[in-house]
Amino acid sequence: MFVSGFTIARNVVRADYPLREAVFSILPVCDEFVISVGDSDDRTLEYVKSFGDPKIKIIETKWDDNLRVGGRVLAQETNKAKDAVNSNADWLFYIQADECLHEKYLSKIRDKMQSELKNEEIDGLLFDYKHFYGSYDYEGDSRKWYRQEIRVIRNNPQITSYRDAQGFRLGNADKLTVVHSGCTMYHYGWVKHPKLQQAKQEQFHRMWHDDNYMKKNVYQSGDFDYHSIDSLAKFNGTHPAIMQARIDKQNWVFDHDISKKKFNLKSGLLYFIEKLTGWRIGEYKNYKLLH
Repeated sequence: MFVSGFTIARNVVRADYPLREAVFSILPVCDEFVISVGDSDDRTLEYVKSFGDPKIKIIETKWDDNLRVGGRVLAQETNKAKDAVNSNADWLFYIQADECLHEKYLSKIRDKMQSELKNEEIDGLLFDYKHFYGSYDYEGDSRKWYRQEIRVIRNNPQITSYRDAQGFRLGNADKLTVVHSGCTMYHYGWVKHPKLQQAKQEQFHRMWHDDNYMKKNVYQSGDFDYHSIDSLAKFNGTHPAIMQARIDKQNWVFDHDISKKKFNLKSGLLYFIEKLTGWRIGEYKNYKLLH
């Protein structure tokens, strides 16, 4: 069994993405890893070259900013990275620049890929998600956070990155048939110093909106306001070991009273039903789950 990892990167240094941690968190289960580095105006290419692992293959691309509205450029660049993997790979392991896999899942995901290798009915493997917010001590627990997504796909040329590169589709239309991996992906996109989080928001929204929208709704000076969140829960588990050095360097304080919720009547009712039953009413699922 041959496994290729892949991801994309552009201006990740300026917005303080934990790309190195993301890559090295899944590198032990990959036989190669492709990082597609877009034309950046910070030191992203130098940063990626410093990773220095022989499994890592770097390709350089130019992003088409005409496709930025709706995040389409993210899917296009993800497909470039996917197309650069070894053609003989069996599985492809995709990870985004602000995600990490806990080391406790490494053997489990490798075993799952092996056990499903000959099952041609399966297009990919589904992961649960933990979304950290404000600091490494809190995680989002409301409906605004997606609960699951595909991160391992079969090496099938017909499988392509979908919309804003959050998931995948067959021929950009049909949902993939998946089984659950038994693993959880840790998402750190909302854990940065407030100044860096504001810079990241500006950079991210440029992948979705035109300049007029940015001027009216996003560009601003100062720090990002973490206290506008609707609901958080306290995180009492352990983080991936690869993240520990970054966690130890946290240089800001975020304290939150988890008993305080900011819901309207409808959102509060749906939140209560989900916590009581585990059922998320009307949940969007970008996949077909077999088991």
